[in-house]
Amino acid sequence: MSLPLEGVRVLDLSRAAAGPFCTMLLGDMGADIIKVERPGTGDECRQFGPPFIKGESPYFLLLNRNKRGLTLDLKTPQGKEILKRLVPLGDVMVENFRPGTMDRLGLGYEELRTLNPRLIYCSISGFGSSGPAAALPGYDLIAQGMGGMMSLTGQPDGPPIRSGIAQADLTAGMFAAYGIMAALLYRQFSGLGQRLETSLFESQLAQLTDLAQAYLATGQMPARYGNLHPHWAPFETIQVKDGHHIIAVTREDQWSALCEALCLEDCSKDPRFASNEGRLRHRRLLRARIEQRTRRMDREELKMRLDKVGVPNGPVWDVKEVLHAPQTHACRMVEEMEHPLLGKILLTGIPVKLNQTPGRLRRPPPLLGEHTEEILSGLLGFSSEEIRELREKGVI
Repeated sequence: MSLPLEGVRVLDLSRAAAGPFCTMLLGDMGADIIKVERPGTGDECRQFGPPFIKGESPYFLLLNRNKRGLTLDLKTPQGKEILKRLVPLGDVMVENFRPGTMDRLGLGYEELRTLNPRLIYCSISGFGSSGPAAALPGYDLIAQGMGGMMSLTGQPDGPPIRSGIAQADLTAGMFAAYGIMAALLYRQFSGLGQRLETSLFESQLAQLTDLAQAYLATGQMPARYGNLHPHWAPFETIQVKDGHHIIAVTREDQWSALCEALCLEDCSKDPRFASNEGRLRHRRLLRARIEQRTRRMDREELKMRLDKVGVPNGPVWDVKEVLHAPQTHACRMVEEMEHPLLGKILLTGIPVKLNQTPGRLRRPPPLLGEHTEEILSGLLGFSSEEIRELREKGVI
């Protein structure tokens, strides 16, 4: 089957997480991603670890599949010239340097659009290209803190907590891929490329959604609820014999069914729990009553009881459990491919399934500069002697 982005070529100058995640998403759907890295050291996430597998960083392996690797020193005149020769052959460029860096290198959008008016030029930064925070470095933790997300995460009586994943990085990458797809669609009709920007900070603000809107409408600050839900109870994680389990009650019939499944006759008759409003007001006491029962059950027994009566629920799985779960494999969310150094490797799969043009894992993450000669000779017509001279000078 063909791939939805087959024929789209992306020049990927990004490194670390947000940009590479964006281009990985495009590569999964068939785009030809040319990953441009510094000679000698490459993308800094090659050094992110431990762990390392034969010197390779799992962090790098995940974010850089379906890409070809080219080394190029963009601080040299020859390196810049090679990139400029690639620009007319590309459809998209992605970079996540600090704002102004590409302009200082002579590789900014205004310069490159003269070489290719159809070029879509995507910039990902920490805080955008204007405003008092524009020059700040783009670290995920700082963006989570300044973007409001940490203030909403954690227990009500505890400190703000970061997400367990690099949420600002990854969502900025997703928003960038979304913007690139929109720009590619517009170019089909207009023939014109354009510049687009997003940032880690904006990705966090965008996800505040109803909480931001509630504040804008009322001026009331949203509270931190931990694993509780602000509107329903019981809707939270509860303790069981072998870990934690989630109960999600949103209707009165579900509350009645929960009491039946857990033999909570005293709770079903308690006037304090007769309505959702009352359960919210007395949720601490309610949790204690529920856990008197559930602490004697394991997750499987509790799930079986709740599934039987139609109460929404699910276990809290750790990383090992979710990666080995039958549902994960049914969704093809762990896939195997061959790596030139490591042999068979496992990677997380593609979460969006298209039935006519499904994405797929086609290329393993590149070794540093693995495809340099292929790209320079195949796309730009460099001879073996020219490539050897460039290598000797440290340009590639």
